[in-house]
Amino acid sequence: MLRRLRDLVGVAATELEAVGVLARAGMLNPRQGLATVAALRKWKEVTPAGYAAWASLTPHREAIIDETGSLTFSQVHGRTNAIATGLAEAGVKEGDNVAVLCRNHRGFVESAVAVGKLGADTLFLNTGFAGPALADVLDREGTSGIIFDEEFTDLVESYGGDGLRVSAEQSRHRRYPSLGDLIAEHDNTEPTPPTREGRQVILTSGTTGTPKGANRPNPPRLPSTAAALLSRIPYRTGETMVVPAPLFHAWGLGHLMVAASGGCCLVLCRRFDAEKTLELVDRYGATVLAVVPVMLQRILGLDTAVINRHDTSTLRIVASSGAALPGGLAVEWMDTFGDNLYNLYGSTEVAQATIASPEDMRAAPGTAGRPPVGTVVKILDSAGQEVPQGEIGRIFVGNRLQFDGYTGGGGKEMVGGLMSTGDMGYVDEDGRLFVGGRDDDMIVSGGENVFPREVEDLLSAYPGVDDVAVIGVDDEEFGQRLKAFVVQGPGADLSDRSLLDHVKASLARYKIPREVVFLDELPRNPTGKVLKRKLREM
Repeated sequence: MLRRLRDLVGVAATELEAVGVLARAGMLNPRQGLATVAALRKWKEVTPAGYAAWASLTPHREAIIDETGSLTFSQVHGRTNAIATGLAEAGVKEGDNVAVLCRNHRGFVESAVAVGKLGADTLFLNTGFAGPALADVLDREGTSGIIFDEEFTDLVESYGGDGLRVSAEQSRHRRYPSLGDLIAEHDNTEPTPPTREGRQVILTSGTTGTPKGANRPNPPRLPSTAAALLSRIPYRTGETMVVPAPLFHAWGLGHLMVAASGGCCLVLCRRFDAEKTLELVDRYGATVLAVVPVMLQRILGLDTAVINRHDTSTLRIVASSGAALPGGLAVEWMDTFGDNLYNLYGSTEVAQATIASPEDMRAAPGTAGRPPVGTVVKILDSAGQEVPQGEIGRIFVGNRLQFDGYTGGGGKEMVGGLMSTGDMGYVDEDGRLFVGGRDDDMIVSGGENVFPREVEDLLSAYPGVDDVAVIGVDDEEFGQRLKAFVVQGPGADLSDRSLLDHVKASLARYKIPREVVFLDELPRNPTGKVLKRKLREM
């Protein structure tokens, strides 16, 4: 009984803290709250409800800007009503699974909103898929239709099947109806509201094999759920967000949900370009930039004159996630663009685990930060027991946004309600998390545990190194050893000896790579994660 009472007091304290976070973000305006509650009751799911609410509150505010032009919240709501009606007439119904294969533009957003308004589920497909991967995923997920960019027409047709096909663009070949056709052929009257919540299925990154579908739960309607990100990243209502991070990925999709909930304008571009991104920030006075770490690296790789040509002083938040952020890269960004960088550590399965603020990364470069409100992080040993502060162990996370399992069955290891991230790490004396790397990346060299991430961070800070990855390979004498892959920056002329001497000066002997391979670029997936399985094949 006493333990139950303590738990209730803890929950109450968390929710009270969350209310304060929402108030500071400007999200407790009574009129806004009433509109949001009414929209959630009608549309059930956060994204369509958000656009519907803001269409009633600020109908003429810009909601989306892309290469085609701009759309207001009222236009997005009306257009997605027409698209939803057209999809329903084509046979899409509650509980169906509709795939979306689109780059970052209005068609992605409108597809997600329209499908949600029907109470159907949305499967977000990786735009980097080849034919076999697409076929594997579509067969496994049992989709009833697919909305796709015209550039993927041949890929979709190679799959076959007899489900619904809709082009996200006005097709030149007119083989399939387009979203534009659905908008033109149907009025913008709201469709019949669904009786169930549409779900979002996000694919895992697939760095170790075929991507798995992760069932994302619709978040509980509690203050702590809405305030989780906001407690560590100071988003506000009405932000202008440049989002080059892929919308099909959890990080990009998360910013779509923040924009829908907070009445923010999304500035989208189909393909990432470093200078174009700075140009968009400058042109629209963006306050938020959502990226994956490799995008930061590409922007910093621009000539100083190019960087200085664009005014980025409006940026309050540069939000990074999706892959490891080396400490040296974080410091270089803040030295160049100011202390506006926030780094989220998490996964498709556990959602957010920790968030590092600029203050965290100045004080402890390389840290993954601290848990946001409503999230618990513990470091456990192989027996499931919590390890002492400072010791390395397995990272486990608990929050209300954990996924519901893989669509093909199975899930992640659970201990006491906490979910494994699959990573190893430790917490320092200030409560900051440091991630050593994947538990299956750790190697044992001469009886010593070695995490490649530590060596990667050290090499990435060496002058002339543009990109780096370190893996473990078999060794007859020591069991395993490290092998480094390095991409040189423009004009650099590095030697393997200079790099190895740099590591030797800072780390123990058993952590020094035995081999350095120079590459033109590292193999990465569309979200910026290094495909280490491909490096092992080299």
